[in-house]
Amino acid sequence: MSADALPGIDKLATGIPGFDAIARGGLPEGRTTLVAGTPGSAKTVFAGQFLAAGIQRDDTPGVFVTCEEAPADLRRNFGAFGWSMADWEADGRWTFVDVSPDPDEETVEAGSYDLGALVARIEHAVERSGARRLAIDSLGAMFSRFPDTRQVRRDLFRIASRLKALGVTAVMTAERETEYGPVARHGVEEFVADNVVILRNILENETRRRTLEILKFRGTQHQKGEYPFTILPEGGLIAIPLSAMELTQHSTDVRTTSGNDELDRMCGGGFYRDSIVLVSGATGTGKTLMATEFTAGGLAAGERCMLFAFEESREQLMRNARGWNVDYAPAEGAGNLAIRCDYPEAAGLEDHLVRIKQEIDRFRPDRVALDSLTALERVASPRGFREFVISLTSFIKERQIAGLFTASTPSLMGGASVTEAHISTLTDSIIVLRYVEMRGRVHRGLAVLKMRGAGHDAGIRCFNIDDRGMHIGQRFSGVEGILEGHPVHVQQGDEDT
Repeated sequence: MSADALPGIDKLATGIPGFDAIARGGLPEGRTTLVAGTPGSAKTVFAGQFLAAGIQRDDTPGVFVTCEEAPADLRRNFGAFGWSMADWEADGRWTFVDVSPDPDEETVEAGSYDLGALVARIEHAVERSGARRLAIDSLGAMFSRFPDTRQVRRDLFRIASRLKALGVTAVMTAERETEYGPVARHGVEEFVADNVVILRNILENETRRRTLEILKFRGTQHQKGEYPFTILPEGGLIAIPLSAMELTQHSTDVRTTSGNDELDRMCGGGFYRDSIVLVSGATGTGKTLMATEFTAGGLAAGERCMLFAFEESREQLMRNARGWNVDYAPAEGAGNLAIRCDYPEAAGLEDHLVRIKQEIDRFRPDRVALDSLTALERVASPRGFREFVISLTSFIKERQIAGLFTASTPSLMGGASVTEAHISTLTDSIIVLRYVEMRGRVHRGLAVLKMRGAGHDAGIRCFNIDDRGMHIGQRFSGVEGILEGHPVHVQQGDEDT
């Protein structure tokens, strides 16, 4: 029995990635769960995946009662997720109970229509297949011809009680008209079900963002609030349980090179093995170069490295690296380097997050560079972007991977970026790159602004870039306000020591 359940209430793992962490173990076993949402919020996917996961994980038979779409349409739709519908139906592990409307039949008013025949068909399908999971999609379609809300409530109670007597764990979907309005169309569905899960497909700043919320679990605990989720062709619905994550990552005192000897000295011996470093600066200040040196330093030390790029193509990255005397080709050919490039707009932010995690788990790198976070920020709301960074940093640190992220400032002369403000508290180290105007010439400056758990050089150092990479020199002398983006020349004796 789950530690979060009361005596006598076990939880059944749904098998939906991320959801069981939010539900603290899964759905209460032997009870009914209402999954409500607006059109396109993934209710049918949730219901189908609940059955598919039971078959794939535990070989548990399931019954799918379809009140809206024909079984032939559902087979095609579910088949897109790689679910073996034909095999499961052939061996009795998946059973359709089809009560979808016949398009050739004339619609008539239900009147005193009785659901006894449907309940009998469901009972027969459950008993014949030995099903332990059941899905009904959807209640709205089932009761669309019922004008009397009282009758809807009576029949819902009847169905729920029969499902409980059969001992199945059931998911029933229902439509709602707005994302934050009444739970379901008839206003009674949530009172009949033991548990309620709400799926949302919200439009924020011209960007769609999917979230789920467990509104209630009778007699057992669950995580509170909304959680992002996405739908991928190869996996179906994947939830991202942000607050369900725990700060239990191990820490190490082991240092690893930044790829630049002088920067290692500024950082007191290099980066920590499991730290996340943010490199912030205007365009052209050397952010991609730092990501390149970070990657090259890892490869030279015999580490596996992974580079995610969202502003440049693979060929551009290879050419840029060669311009700094770094050749990625041998390491990539030997399987020690993986480069992944995508336009941010090619997918939603949650899709990018899931794919990044999958790629990291598949390749198992020792260090990861991501260039740049600012590009990804274009396709997200502020809240969604922060959730992305929280989840990604937690994931990388949990696996004790060294990470380096880049972010762009809004102006050429510096100043804090929106991205930096969102994630500065989540990263272990911050390195800022700035342009500095002196005597009619533009110079570059570098400072280690923050490094958790270690001392570091607090000076602002000048640096230059050539075909051998980045060369860090002495501190700037006679200049203040570099980090603010407003350098001011001062007399030599007026500088702080």
